[in-house]
Amino acid sequence: MTEQNILDLQKIVGNEDCYSDKAHLTAYCYDATKDRKYPECVVFPHNEEEVSKVLKYCNTHKIPIVPRGAGSGFTGGALAIEGGVVLALEKHMNKILEIDMENMVARVQPGVVNMQLQKAVEAVGLFYPPDPASEHYSTLGGNVSENAGGMRAAKYGITKDFVMALRAVLPNGDIICAGKKTIKDVAGYNIAGILIASEGTLAVITEITLKLLSKPKHKQSAMGIFPSIQAAMNAVYKTMASGITPVAMEFLDNLSIKAVEEKFHKGLPTDAGAILITEVDGNLPEEIAYQITKIEEKFYENGATQFIKATNEQEAADLWFARKNASPSITIYGSKKLNEDITVPRSKLPELLEKIQQVSQKYGVVIPCFGHTGDGNVHTNVMVDGSNPEELKKGHKAIEEIFKITIDLGGTLSGEHGIGISKAPFMNLAFTQEEMNLFRSIKKAFDPNNILNPGKMAL
Repeated sequence: MTEQNILDLQKIVGNEDCYSDKAHLTAYCYDATKDRKYPECVVFPHNEEEVSKVLKYCNTHKIPIVPRGAGSGFTGGALAIEGGVVLALEKHMNKILEIDMENMVARVQPGVVNMQLQKAVEAVGLFYPPDPASEHYSTLGGNVSENAGGMRAAKYGITKDFVMALRAVLPNGDIICAGKKTIKDVAGYNIAGILIASEGTLAVITEITLKLLSKPKHKQSAMGIFPSIQAAMNAVYKTMASGITPVAMEFLDNLSIKAVEEKFHKGLPTDAGAILITEVDGNLPEEIAYQITKIEEKFYENGATQFIKATNEQEAADLWFARKNASPSITIYGSKKLNEDITVPRSKLPELLEKIQQVSQKYGVVIPCFGHTGDGNVHTNVMVDGSNPEELKKGHKAIEEIFKITIDLGGTLSGEHGIGISKAPFMNLAFTQEEMNLFRSIKKAFDPNNILNPGKMAL
């Protein structure tokens, strides 16, 4: 970029919302991957019209532009790997525009934080279920761009299941509306569906219309303790196949249990092969009691040694503590975490976890696992010494083998984190050349000059 480019962008958004100083470039050069890729300019648009003008300018001058929310992604999706402009949407475009009680929808700008919307709709008796682990700081624009999941996905689904419509700006500055507020809409191509999980490579989302539900009146949590990870995984899919659909079904393996216990001393069963933590909800107490009883029955049928029911909110919080603190705890096993969010059909979970243990032994690396087994989504964490090149090399080989196992089991490279740059080298494992060519054709149709988030998803 030239100095004139920066002056021109300042004319669009104002001097106070366009920066090229070292402090701003450093603040916007990284995401949760901890990798650093410096942009040449950071722009904070105030509204959709300014987004359109910035995109049109960058498209004309062939300047790369990277849309960004909170920068909480784990795959490098918000990194400016080719320099150019970071378009930061969290500063000004962060308003809840409408909560429509009659149609049970919300309209929001992309910079609204997930938890901000959850609290706002729950205050009026409604419910927005998608709850990624980053819900306290990740933005809804980022959630849509990555198709974020969360613990409640087992029952309620993920972000795509709640997006009804999107407003977005194309790279040439054109503004489009994809989808409607209506429950049914089969007119035209499903452009909103294409934009969801596109990681900012096709358009910049400027407004989101989200479906809301009625907030359940009751919920209850419970924990099952199992002698082996295989027993726990069998309990997961057999419980789900029995007709019970818990809100969440989360697990920790033995390594994760030991890590949390070593760090926080919560009295966890460190001799357990795995624990499952579950939650049910509903509008009637008897509905809750029935679901918990059936889950307890299925857990014991599949080898559980203990089943603990929470009787109040504090006990529920205590049960969930281990799962919510697993990720920071496992750093006891290595300074660098190669974290992947592979997903397989639920019935394949026992085989997947068994094969991951074999990979751990083959490469001599520790691989604690935890995650959303209610929807088949497992967080595998290959732990290595980040300062040791040989260990890093072994770790990356282990990850590649885990990806191959996942695809062979009918799974996918990512359940919620996306592809970005960290998983881009493995796209050829999951997709044929014909499929990759189709992806690239779609990218070219939206973005012929390849200015929007270039280099992501191997596009």
